[in-house]
Amino acid sequence: MLKTLWKPLLVGVVAAILILWLAFAPPGLLGKADGVGYAVCHRIAERSFMLGDRAMPVCARCSGTFLGALLGLAYQLPRGRRGGLPPVSICIVLGILVLAWGFDGFNSYMHFFEAAPHFYEPQNWLRLATGTGLGLGMALVLLPIVHQTFFTTFDERPAIPNWGAFAGLLGLAVLLNLAILTENPLLLYPLAVLTAVSVLTLLTLCYGLLLVIFLKKDGLASNWRDVWPALVGGLTIALLQTLVIDAARLYFTGSWGG
Repeated sequence: MLKTLWKPLLVGVVAAILILWLAFAPPGLLGKADGVGYAVCHRIAERSFMLGDRAMPVCARCSGTFLGALLGLAYQLPRGRRGGLPPVSICIVLGILVLAWGFDGFNSYMHFFEAAPHFYEPQNWLRLATGTGLGLGMALVLLPIVHQTFFTTFDERPAIPNWGAFAGLLGLAVLLNLAILTENPLLLYPLAVLTAVSVLTLLTLCYGLLLVIFLKKDGLASNWRDVWPALVGGLTIALLQTLVIDAARLYFTGSWGG
């Protein structure tokens, strides 16, 4: 009986948590995006790009990270179920981008303390650029791991096999950053929504991976239809985490702002 009911029960649980969070989060589509960002980012307005008179759902650095990761995932998906990591030379570049993210983040954090040393004046465009570099690196590592973990068979070649493919991704990332830097509401509105989508997508994939590994179901899926219970389970945990953090932060701060 339980074997036939667990999938509908899982869908019912995620639907219940989603409805509860939707009722709890701020009103409107951008309000829901703010609610997602509220669970993962400080949301300090001075360190964020502005959509009219309101800050983006996450800060400039997190905007780059989550949108860069979403771009990296979308760039790889049409190339099939590739399970290989990029060549070593490209991985070295990705490592440098991660180090740049860490260095700029440390320098920016030091500005919270007046007497603390710092190397240069932080800028939102730098936060955005270094965050995007981190996001691309996350995507180029995460998706191959997803393919290796979920599926019985996968293409062992990397989705980013050479510098030409990597240059194409970097070019799209530059265009993405330029679009954000315009602070044009017509561009920032959909990007704000996509930021929230990216947060939930990354959490869903990570928790889905942990679930199949914990349940020892890794390497059993033949196609994406076989993966949906793990993804729904991952989404359930992601939504529950978002709801709990939102509620706790709102309780202690009394504000949905940064």
